Amino acid sequence: MSDFLNQISRRKFIVTAGASAGAVFLKGCLGNPPETTTGGNTPSTPTAQTVANISPEQAPEVTTVKLGYIPIVESAPLIIAKEKGFFAKYGMTGVELAKQASWGAARDNVEIGSSGGGIDGGQWQMPMPHLITEGLITKGNQKIPMYVLCQLITHGNGIAIANKHQGSGISLKLAGAKSVFSKLKSSPTPFTAAFTFPHVNQDLWIRYWLAAGGLDPDADVKLLTVPAAQTVANMKTGTMDAFSTGDPWPYRIVTDKIGYMAALTAEIWKNHPEEYLAMRADWVDQNPKATKAILKGIMEAQQWLDNFDNRKEAASILAGRNYFNLNSPEILADPFQGKYDMGDGRKIDDKSMAAYYWKDEKGNVSYPYQSHDLWFITENVRWGFLPKDYITNGAAKAKELIKKVNREDIWKEAAKEAGIAAADIPTSTSRGVEEFFDGAKFDPENPEAYLKSLAIKKVSV
Repeated sequence: MSDFLNQISRRKFIVTAGASAGAVFLKGCLGNPPETTTGGNTPSTPTAQTVANISPEQAPEVTTVKLGYIPIVESAPLIIAKEKGFFAKYGMTGVELAKQASWGAARDNVEIGSSGGGIDGGQWQMPMPHLITEGLITKGNQKIPMYVLCQLITHGNGIAIANKHQGSGISLKLAGAKSVFSKLKSSPTPFTAAFTFPHVNQDLWIRYWLAAGGLDPDADVKLLTVPAAQTVANMKTGTMDAFSTGDPWPYRIVTDKIGYMAALTAEIWKNHPEEYLAMRADWVDQNPKATKAILKGIMEAQQWLDNFDNRKEAASILAGRNYFNLNSPEILADPFQGKYDMGDGRKIDDKSMAAYYWKDEKGNVSYPYQSHDLWFITENVRWGFLPKDYITNGAAKAKELIKKVNREDIWKEAAKEAGIAAADIPTSTSRGVEEFFDGAKFDPENPEAYLKSLAIKKVSV
């Protein structure tokens, strides 16, 4: 554990956050969108909603809460719930959405809580809530118990490559491009990949993609933490080989002829878990009914978002200067419909590849499956970020942590109170065996077998 703490100490976060480098970022987890002109888009006026007939048993203890978000499509349920009046409908009339400058800032703000000028919770990459709970990425390794309450989205991510690599074979499958990486590895400028926060979604997607192509992410490329604001500028100047990015970034990357999209994460892992709503456990424990009211508002927003007829309006709301500050909602419109110009001659027009918020081909998106938490923790073990004892002995340690952090029981209570159909409420905490584009399978009943099946890893199993 001490090695892990040394790897991701607060000091290292500060140092690496200031590093500039070429980068591979995963679409969706970057942070602020590319700098754009302000434009005239402002959020739509919240839809007038009367407060639902709330019984005294369901009336929230408080009507205010402060939730942090990063301006990418994963935050849409929070923004839509506020703008369309869904939070207010369930009694949460004072929800404040606080835009975060970075994932590190979000971590710092949840540490101090809203009473200290921070936030009560919000949007998170995984497994940040678990690492914060364990005190592994907090100031002084202070344990700040967190609860994962729902999944916000699936898909909405991808990997962008600098235009100088067009035609080199760097795409979803990397077998034909290994010589490119090998040549760069022995040069003064190795292929550089970056992420905005270590050991979570973005870092894990990059590593999975590289390792599936036979490349060791710790030996064959250069991995760095780089602030999101530097990524586009670095690619424009040619100092970046690739990065992972999320809507609305791909539109700008391709149309500005900065790079092309090698792959969508929907191609790497169809219907994969992406980002989540998580809150400080003490806030939830003190305000259980308000927590369920927040969840009901988000669930209604997720269902609204999954009506594709609403997505033009959603793009307009999100593009407003108070949120994403884009010069045109069209930057979001096509990806919201599953339409991607990949920039290398390939075009995708497939709604099953779009972002989903409530239901996808595998069932409920919003429900926080504990089996998905286990995959994120298993990948942390795979790359040496967490000790092996989290996964040995039937993953007892990992499962204990997950049960402490993942409050799927609160999600179910909220869903029932909101009148969600029984068919849309999962009956198992596991979504079952997951399959990836390279044929690897993750069985949450046996994460050790999954690790053994992977050729490239840091852990010895």
